[in-house]
Amino acid sequence: MSDAVPVIDSHHHLWRYMPEEFGWLDEPMAELRRDFLPKDLDVDLASAGVDGTVAVQARQSLEETRWLCGLADGSESIRGVVGWAPIAAPEFAGVLEGVRGLPRLVGLRHVVQGEATGFLDGPAFNAGIALLAGAGLTYDLLILERQLEETVRFVDRHPAQAFVVDHVAKPRIAAGELEPWRSQMRELARRPNVMCKVSGMVTEADWRNWSLEGLRPYLDVCVDSFGPARLMAGSDWPVCLVASSYAGWWAALREYFAGFTEAERDAIFGGNAIAFYELSGK
Repeated sequence: MSDAVPVIDSHHHLWRYMPEEFGWLDEPMAELRRDFLPKDLDVDLASAGVDGTVAVQARQSLEETRWLCGLADGSESIRGVVGWAPIAAPEFAGVLEGVRGLPRLVGLRHVVQGEATGFLDGPAFNAGIALLAGAGLTYDLLILERQLEETVRFVDRHPAQAFVVDHVAKPRIAAGELEPWRSQMRELARRPNVMCKVSGMVTEADWRNWSLEGLRPYLDVCVDSFGPARLMAGSDWPVCLVASSYAGWWAALREYFAGFTEAERDAIFGGNAIAFYELSGK
């Protein structure tokens, strides 16, 4: 990859662990029941040759959004923050005015994967999303495979909004199943305002026995669907640590993309994230 383009981890988290707010860290993920702060992140960034990052919300609170932006403002590594705000709330327009000026806030996300089927068809949520483009904010789609069909309908309502799919929409990698995920991802990718993060894949695979060869069919679908110009590399750190070291995940990505052109690798490993999120260079 070119030295001129920074390597950007487009997706990671930071948190101060509180049992009451991290109930999703169940027993198999017990090792993650601790704080993960910028000093911890910087150690892993150095191990993997990553230059900068995008921090993404893990809790659905404005308090966390402000906290992440404060951390980013004091960090050499964190180039952008994807926070949370109450998009479906009647007061969202006012809230948006209050948060849009936070340091390095580049987008918003809601944990849609935890919502009931049809959530993305809700009028209140759609009304909130309609305000984001005017505020210059992107939107991260955190969904499960089963939500891809409604995601297509959702995206079609907002052709001017910049979207990115997190964690390749969480296909059933451990079960080795490609359909209907493959067909639905190809359909979603027909929308030019949607990008895809190549992240969070090891935790959808067998944590103890995953391999690049096992991930390859899913990576191939992402490349065939979105092309190098609409993919961005990410880690899902620290969640990924239950299945892989940070450096190990980046090594797998670099091995998979080794045969791509230098320009394509520069885009996937940094340029696309910088452009999509309008990240400042540091």
